[in-house]
Amino acid sequence: MLDPKDLQRSSYHLNRRRLLAGLGATAVGGSLTGAASAETMHHSVADAPVANAASQLDSVPHLGLHQAGVVNGRPANGMVASFDVLASNADELEALFRTLTERIAFLTVGGSVPMLDPKLPPADSGLLGPIVRPDNLTITVSLGASLFDDRPWLAPLKPRHLQRMMRFPNDALDADICHGDLSLQICANTQDTTIHALRDIIKASSRQMILKWKQEGNVPVITPGPDGRAESARNFLGFRDGSANPDSSDVAEMDRVVWVGADEGEPAWAVGGSYQAVRIIRNFVERWDRTPFGEQERIMGRTKMTGAPLDRRQGSEFDVPDYAGDPEGKATPMDAHIRLANERDEASKAHIILRRPFNYSNGVTQSGQLDQGLLFICYQANLERGFITVQQKLNGEPLEEYIKPVGGGFFYTLPGIRDASDYLGSSLIAAARGA
Repeated sequence: MLDPKDLQRSSYHLNRRRLLAGLGATAVGGSLTGAASAETMHHSVADAPVANAASQLDSVPHLGLHQAGVVNGRPANGMVASFDVLASNADELEALFRTLTERIAFLTVGGSVPMLDPKLPPADSGLLGPIVRPDNLTITVSLGASLFDDRPWLAPLKPRHLQRMMRFPNDALDADICHGDLSLQICANTQDTTIHALRDIIKASSRQMILKWKQEGNVPVITPGPDGRAESARNFLGFRDGSANPDSSDVAEMDRVVWVGADEGEPAWAVGGSYQAVRIIRNFVERWDRTPFGEQERIMGRTKMTGAPLDRRQGSEFDVPDYAGDPEGKATPMDAHIRLANERDEASKAHIILRRPFNYSNGVTQSGQLDQGLLFICYQANLERGFITVQQKLNGEPLEEYIKPVGGGFFYTLPGIRDASDYLGSSLIAAARGA
């Protein structure tokens, strides 16, 4: 049997070998030439998973100032599960947070499944066999507005901008797949690992919370180009999704865009967390596939094959459009999706968000159409200034003819687990007891 510490050590050495191999033979006199550019090139949330690179021993530390699963790269599979929480006081909520912390600590590190008396229920579903391997698993815990609104002892501690997700003009929200007291974003290399983690947590917390809805998704696995650069993944409309995402390896940029700081006017317990917006966006793929190619590009504002902006058609998705040089929208229409979402001026820097989406395919609707779309997830330090402002700019865009948001919710991602003696939500529980 493998010990969890052996799994951690194996993962560390494996990932280190991959990193050095990716950088090439550049170590001279103790230095690594080009390390910074390689880090920038391969560390973006928007990058698609690389073919033949994932291992069951890949691991992401679950301890730290911030939770895992936000700024680290996306693996191939992900889901969001939303729950109703049963806790009626601080002790019961603490018990739930400690249960989640305990399960996250085991599942993200891995180890042997304990064997119990055959007359008792098994300790594990058995989906992954006798040994649970980390498989790049992250489990990110966030809280919904209803958790605070429905509990007077928590209400004064509600994050400033946390609110029930409103209905935007193009939405057709299904109440059965909206909102919730608590969300889990579960990501891993393989689908079995995400499902195993969800079932493990449901079993461990069955007296503390009830599953309300979930949506699974995936990211296409691709082979890097000749220059070794990872590309953004394509969505089910066939375009690259995430080309203009901020660099998630830039710590200072993430502190500005994603993480809530002490000067944000939020409750002290919330420092180090982030606002999470989740949107289940159905794509009308049959209608889209009958739309002229040129119109598709004008609607999106990028070339479909390479992702290059329309004013730099011979370039790549990493080229920045020059809207100042195209004031009348002759190259990139004024109502193109990328132009509305980010005008590329000084003012728009305040509204940047970190997108972490997955494609989903749920089968066939009653009308005989494919139920496919985007499990859109984004993070930001200010929900009003981030997602809500961006979405309001997109209201009425031509793309709305081909998409329909049907579910999701707004949540507040808890600060990280500082060390082995800490637990998720400890700062919130301390603040609740102090109040």
